[in-house]
Amino acid sequence: MKVISFSKLVILPLMLLVSGVVYAQQPALQYFRPNSKAGVNVFEPSKQDTVAFDGLKVRVGGDFGMQFQGLNQTNYLDSLVELGSNFNLPSANLNLDVQLYDGVRMHLRTYLSSKNHNESWVKGGYMQIDKLDFIKSGFLEGLMEVTRVTIGMDEFNYGDAHFRRSDNARAIFNPFIGNYIMDAFSTEAFGEVTIQKSGFLGVLGVTNGKLNQSVVVNDNSDNKASFFGKLGYDNQLSNDLRVRLTGSWYINKGTTTGTYLFGGDRAGSRYYNVMQTLDGDGNAFEGRFNPRFKQLTAIQVTPFIKFKGLEFFGIYEVASNSDDQGTGSFTQLAGELLYRFGGTEQFYLGGRYNTVSGKMTENSLTQEINRLNIGGGWYLTNNVMAKVEYVTQKYDGEGWTSTKYNGGEFNGVNLEAVISF
Repeated sequence: MKVISFSKLVILPLMLLVSGVVYAQQPALQYFRPNSKAGVNVFEPSKQDTVAFDGLKVRVGGDFGMQFQGLNQTNYLDSLVELGSNFNLPSANLNLDVQLYDGVRMHLRTYLSSKNHNESWVKGGYMQIDKLDFIKSGFLEGLMEVTRVTIGMDEFNYGDAHFRRSDNARAIFNPFIGNYIMDAFSTEAFGEVTIQKSGFLGVLGVTNGKLNQSVVVNDNSDNKASFFGKLGYDNQLSNDLRVRLTGSWYINKGTTTGTYLFGGDRAGSRYYNVMQTLDGDGNAFEGRFNPRFKQLTAIQVTPFIKFKGLEFFGIYEVASNSDDQGTGSFTQLAGELLYRFGGTEQFYLGGRYNTVSGKMTENSLTQEINRLNIGGGWYLTNNVMAKVEYVTQKYDGEGWTSTKYNGGEFNGVNLEAVISF
């Protein structure tokens, strides 16, 4: 009780003070998504050149996330660990964003603490090029007004869900605690070209398909690349109505690459110790699902509509394997409905329903996962938010080979406090 009181009276106000001071000193960067409430519902950064370049600028930012988890879980065999109500290990990110040159920016994120790794380690980084003036002033200026080139070892732009997910402690864009069940997110060596004009959007890119990089070759190494792309339309049709619709695809034909699209988040899931058995069967990623198809083809369609304070985001996604690998397939459906209100839409209430179903091979039995989230949140400031949710998740179908998933279910109430700047 003394520790909790000290945290409330000293640590939280100190964090608020530090975040406010640092944010006040932050330089403006070109073509940049704000790491705050101002970044909510920002997908690809705009191509509007609104910041004048006047030399190298370094922006030091961070994310902090603390959860209070109150979940219960059960299965048919009663073999899962008992979960109590307590605080989870807080998570933290360190963000470095540097304006290197006019139209050239670098991003680097380090996980200071995460569920799966208590130690600090680099998540990834990239260089974003919106102008080619470093070659020659005005070089291909007309083309670069609508074109962006991004190169790095970081998350690549497949789908729209990754713009709304929690990236370890950066949970300020996620209205709920957990990410989607099939969580499309991976950090790989990649390059992509984005074109934005008059609301239309196109992305074309390639990755090496590997989460962990190595030049060592063995008998199973084929080193085939993964290709991805996106087409869409995003426009503010009136003061009250915004409509966005995108379709993304991802293809990998290798046998040692491409298995990480739905399992590349090495920080771990946001629900702690769920589906962990008494004899230690379980990992930091439980609660999510990765089909681990070696030769993966994935398609994600994501509609987004915002009318005044009412907001809908949806997912239709299919992930399938090749004929040579057994023709397995899983379908993910999700619908998220929020109502944002208050003078600056600082409050919100809403729900999310998410389901994944399919088979590992054509002749396998069906596996199904269903999740419901109901909750709300409050942006105390642009950089500080608190949210609460009720979540229930169930495992159905006869295709679960692990007995711990038979009749598996967890549910309860979670709270999360987030600071991002």
